[in-house]
Amino acid sequence: MNASHTSQGTRRPLGRVLVIAGSDSGGGAGIQGDIKTITCLGGYASAAVTALTAQNTIGVYGIHEVPDEFIKQQIQLVLDDIGADAIKTGMLHKASVIEVVADTIAPCTHSIPFVLDPVMFAKGGAALLQPDAVELLKKRLIPLAALITPNIPEAEHLANMAIKTTQDMEIAAAHILDLGCKAILIKGGHLEGNAVTDMLITPGSKEIFTQPRIHTAHTHGTGCALASAIAAGLAQGMSLTDAVKRAREFVRKAIENAPGLGKGHGPLGHNPAAWRGPV
Repeated sequence: MNASHTSQGTRRPLGRVLVIAGSDSGGGAGIQGDIKTITCLGGYASAAVTALTAQNTIGVYGIHEVPDEFIKQQIQLVLDDIGADAIKTGMLHKASVIEVVADTIAPCTHSIPFVLDPVMFAKGGAALLQPDAVELLKKRLIPLAALITPNIPEAEHLANMAIKTTQDMEIAAAHILDLGCKAILIKGGHLEGNAVTDMLITPGSKEIFTQPRIHTAHTHGTGCALASAIAAGLAQGMSLTDAVKRAREFVRKAIENAPGLGKGHGPLGHNPAAWRGPV
């Protein structure tokens, strides 16, 4: 597979990100949000769709599964022709999808970074990962990841513990690192308070990022945008820390520039004109 270079053997500076995730009919998260984010940051997004969802800002009303072999075919065809400088996964929803994704991308993850967003719940609370698939996620995909980006509820499931404080976040991160990933970014937005604290932890380091909370309902797709923005940064040759810093700033600006659509959890403002950060 031509997973990391062009046919001429030179690395593309724009950063090619293969996104493997579900489609969001509302356009705020999933494949749609990922493509918007990566494009805003100057990268090139390709996609393998794992499921179609019928949803809007109020909730998820239906999931239409994509056949496993077709998911595999999408991934392989993109890697064999366009290639990728990073891979990002989102909604994988069931055990057999996790198996086929792990089998297909495993040969690439030793040479290109893989960012795993363990999508388990929609913003409105709907389950997006079947319960029997959680253990398989731990066994097959987390050990391949350069970075995993769980929010608090996802980290609680993966670490099998309650998280109520930033100290709990650090303990949970240690448990999840033991599953084999190289780094974890635990997002603290679900904790109470007027500040949001995220932790980037590797086996040998810890970095804490804290910003004032933006009180708004328009946060649909923040997790997808953050993971995709980090993947874009890694694809463009940035260090993990710098990719995380830029991604967090991008998401903050996207929240600030949310278009105010819908009656529920509205989408972010994936607006290139509003993004003034480095690409």
